[in-house]
Amino acid sequence: MSVAEPRRIVLFRHAKADWPPVADHERPLAERGRTDAAVAGRKLADSAIAFDLALCSTSTRTRETWKLAVHEFPQRPKTVYEERIYEASPGELIALLNETPDDAQNVLLVGHNPGLQAVAEILAGSAEGDAGERMSRRGYPAAAFAVLSFTGSWKSLEPGVATLLDYWAPSE
Repeated sequence: MSVAEPRRIVLFRHAKADWPPVADHERPLAERGRTDAAVAGRKLADSAIAFDLALCSTSTRTRETWKLAVHEFPQRPKTVYEERIYEASPGELIALLNETPDDAQNVLLVGHNPGLQAVAEILAGSAEGDAGERMSRRGYPAAAFAVLSFTGSWKSLEPGVATLLDYWAPSE
């Protein structure tokens, strides 16, 4: 693929987690989270984005979210479980995306807040329609995702180069 073709990044926050007496990394999804993860997966499948790569945090709630969401996809992308996503800063998440091979056009990152919302805000130099306003108003609740687009190599991904194409949250 040419670096002149637009690339898409979907920043997908894990669905609603439960609070059992376990370490934070091991928290599972709550019942509502399981439902919302599948709904988000259907919404992503309806977007017709053909994902080449999914980067997923190693936490229990992100792995469960991804498993339920990807079940709705017509084709499962290559999935990499990446421990650096858990508790990552926005800069660390952008650095991770900078490592993406240029043969990947569309990447989905399943992770956590506040990092994902911050990355969406930092990367988006512009927004289409009311996507930016909706994201600002709603925040980044569990199971929300933002779709961004940029042109260039993954190494060139930096603040302000992307366009926020869409935003979705379970209450939308």
